[in-house]
Amino acid sequence: MSSLLSTSEEIRRKVEHRERISSQDALWLWQNASDAELRDLAQQVRARFHAPSACTYMVMRIINYTNVCVAQCDYCAFYRLPGQEGGYVMSEDQVFAKLDELLTLGGDLAAFNGGFNPYLPLSYYCDLFAAIRNRYGDRLEFYALTIAEFMYLADHANLDYATTAERFKQAGVRWITGGGSEILTEDFRKRHSKFKYTVAQYFEAQAAIVAAGLNTTATMVIGFDETIAERIEHLERTRHFQDQTNGLASFLCWTYKPYFTQIGGIEISTGEYLRHLALSRIYLDNVQRIRTSVLTQNERALEGLLYGADDFDLPIEDEVTQKAGATISLHFDRILEVARDLGFNPTYRHVPQAQLVP
Repeated sequence: MSSLLSTSEEIRRKVEHRERISSQDALWLWQNASDAELRDLAQQVRARFHAPSACTYMVMRIINYTNVCVAQCDYCAFYRLPGQEGGYVMSEDQVFAKLDELLTLGGDLAAFNGGFNPYLPLSYYCDLFAAIRNRYGDRLEFYALTIAEFMYLADHANLDYATTAERFKQAGVRWITGGGSEILTEDFRKRHSKFKYTVAQYFEAQAAIVAAGLNTTATMVIGFDETIAERIEHLERTRHFQDQTNGLASFLCWTYKPYFTQIGGIEISTGEYLRHLALSRIYLDNVQRIRTSVLTQNERALEGLLYGADDFDLPIEDEVTQKAGATISLHFDRILEVARDLGFNPTYRHVPQAQLVP
């Protein structure tokens, strides 16, 4: 008992003095700290960046511009192989219609997420994003692709990451997000996404994106078969990358939806998600914004604000997660009221104002 108390006191001392906790500390917290203790420590780190009652949100849409993909990740219920029935690619007009509806619903952020479609050249993306920037200007912002898709396009075009990032920048792109990360350990990727890129390649691409003056984020998905050690390794790699680049605008964690996927499984509890969110807030002491996932946790995601999160989005569509069992509510007022009932004052956050690079 005395050993547990001394370890708990040492970790608390580190947090109170703004010292960095170690991977061993994180493991100890996961295995031994109560929910209340994790909440308290996470709130202390949160308070370094945000007022206690402050939180922000966005209304956004994820546009799944194609479902044709050759990555064959076994946790995905969305993709179709080339030539398989049901495959599609959206036209420019279809994308515009979705963006127009987003604006009508009061949102101003779109994210693009599709897959590794061998039929689509780099010019498809550059032309589409240039047309969006030309049509909408700064009325809305868009997250152009995930890092995983960016890497595939670079390879497909036989270009290095720096040149590819510059091509997108010239097309009016400002953001390439940290999607496609899932769990950033080599063993996890060998188990579940062997046709995706290695962890080292992932961070090489993200570093090139930052160096090009583009904005990016960190993401994580939990609830597959990953170990606690793998989760902590992911957090350690993320923190190290931020130390090197200071390029991560935020960190978003969501939960794996196991329905209709190849590997299946049982969805983890909201309680486990909240504990991990708190651990992430404590560990990622160099990332200002920690986001909780309404998309995968619905209204209970707002409890994440008590576990160190300060930001969330209200999604109107994401076919990838919806195909695997996610449900979406457009009752935004009701969701925001949940945040207020928890003691927070949610204010709308416009992504163009949050750019790292003008």
